[in-house]
Amino acid sequence: MQSEPDAFSMSSSVSPRKSRANLWLWIAQVLLAVVFLFTGVSKLMMPTDVLAAQSHLPGAFMKFIGVCEILGALGMILPGLLHVQPRLTPLAAACLIVIMIGATVSTALMMPVALPLPIIVGLLAAYVAYGRWRVAPLDVSA
Repeated sequence: MQSEPDAFSMSSSVSPRKSRANLWLWIAQVLLAVVFLFTGVSKLMMPTDVLAAQSHLPGAFMKFIGVCEILGALGMILPGLLHVQPRLTPLAAACLIVIMIGATVSTALMMPVALPLPIIVGLLAAYVAYGRWRVAPLDVSA
């Protein structure tokens, strides 16, 4: 007698380890998307002269970083959610690593006490970049 598969059983093509990695990667992607959407939108909403006063960088450059953060946040979620161009997720994560390297250097110069925050966010982006590239890539099929 053959039993029917239940909702919690894994298909033969997906190992439990890959499924667990996929879950943790999605959690990291959502966390990164929330962080980068918040910081990107706040940079875009803030006046340019205020941004320049808070940083040693020009205000227009900080606006550009805000746009990049928003695009990176969208790249964390939309390719996997819509099953369109899933290779963009590790690319977005890699680009956010570059932003976080700059944020780490900037934080080290301006406010060394807050240095762990950009390092942790950068490591989380590296985890997503490597995980979606090698460990548990997103499927193109729906």
